[in-house]
Amino acid sequence: MNFLLGFVIALVVGLTGIGGGSFTVPALLLMVGLPAGEAVGTAFVFAGVLRLVAAPFYLASRHVHSRYFRLLVIGAVPGLVLGIFALRVLAKPASNSAVVIILGLLLAFSSSITFVPRIRNPHFASKNSRWLPWLAFPIGVESGFSSAGAGALGTMLLLNYSEMAPAQVVGTDILFGLVLAVIGSLAHWTFGSISTTTLPQLLAGGLPGVVIGCLLARRVPAQKLKAVVAAVGLLAGLQLVWSGVHSIAPKAALAQTKLDPQWTRRVRP
Repeated sequence: MNFLLGFVIALVVGLTGIGGGSFTVPALLLMVGLPAGEAVGTAFVFAGVLRLVAAPFYLASRHVHSRYFRLLVIGAVPGLVLGIFALRVLAKPASNSAVVIILGLLLAFSSSITFVPRIRNPHFASKNSRWLPWLAFPIGVESGFSSAGAGALGTMLLLNYSEMAPAQVVGTDILFGLVLAVIGSLAHWTFGSISTTTLPQLLAGGLPGVVIGCLLARRVPAQKLKAVVAAVGLLAGLQLVWSGVHSIAPKAALAQTKLDPQWTRRVRP
């Protein structure tokens, strides 16, 4: 199952540049059963390797805007560190359900961005480039906390507010996401929050998947595929929210029972 998950997710990343964190984290939480912190850490490394393989395809075709890439990194890296720190503080066994809910909300938000009606201003970045680091900061925060956002949010920002062609947007965003993934991977590897059992299985399927995706990228209507990917990511995020809320209820009942043993008898039909 992990091999198949890795292949499908990597295929989507190679085709569209998005979906690494948005798909991997829900899959690891809901299907594999990893804790929240470990799921995010494993997703970081997995997404980083995929983007490392995909980046040369876009660099070779000169689909990377070096100046915008640099400005995005300057703003996103501090946000990434803040997001990783927040996850590290909150991702405790006792608060795992709350973290799952937050992850679900963030993933649903980043996926829903695709469906927001576009208010394009193609000359914004060229005339107001000093704002790009500030706009990239919250993208870094979300990426640090959930490993998602660099693809969907970064693509939306560049596609709607820069003069770049779609192919250059995808190339720039893949390299941008690669930098965030490398930093996040090193942090989580240091913390030990990576599943060394699940990761090799994901990569075994992911490496051929991302290569095939990159080779097919020019033959597949990327915009339509991104809408499908975003819809699945939105549903996965909402499923995480539901699972987190559903798991909190028994804990709340157990806590109430410990505080008041008579409570169980009163609520029992």
